[in-house]
Amino acid sequence: MTDTELCSIARAAMKKAYNPYSGFAVGAALLCGDGRVYEGCNIENSAYTPTVCAERVAFFKAVSDGERKFIKIAVAGAKDGKITAACPPCGVCRQVMSEFCGRDFEILAVTAAGFEKYTLEQLLPVSFDLTEVQS
Repeated sequence: MTDTELCSIARAAMKKAYNPYSGFAVGAALLCGDGRVYEGCNIENSAYTPTVCAERVAFFKAVSDGERKFIKIAVAGAKDGKITAACPPCGVCRQVMSEFCGRDFEILAVTAAGFEKYTLEQLLPVSFDLTEVQS
């Protein structure tokens, strides 16, 4: 799967978002080691804290299906459906990624003209790691 194809899937997943409060839709497409792609979209809640980001939805769907090898994720976000800038993952999503992925895990942030490519290490240079805390 090409980066462009993965970004296209993220754009399509964005249309499934439940975002009545912010009007900001986010879609994610997570490529697994076996070639499967898991989609996610943000799901808002009126109480706000139960809201879940698209990236975590994609990861949790994959993990609940037994997936543990992840290659890259594409993320697309837009206010009222129009992508104007990159939408990199929030800090919570970055931490979830660090639970399951190596520092070289790729993150594609969709833009109006294409995408920006990052590694997890670039976006989360210092992550919480329980093994380091316990040592």
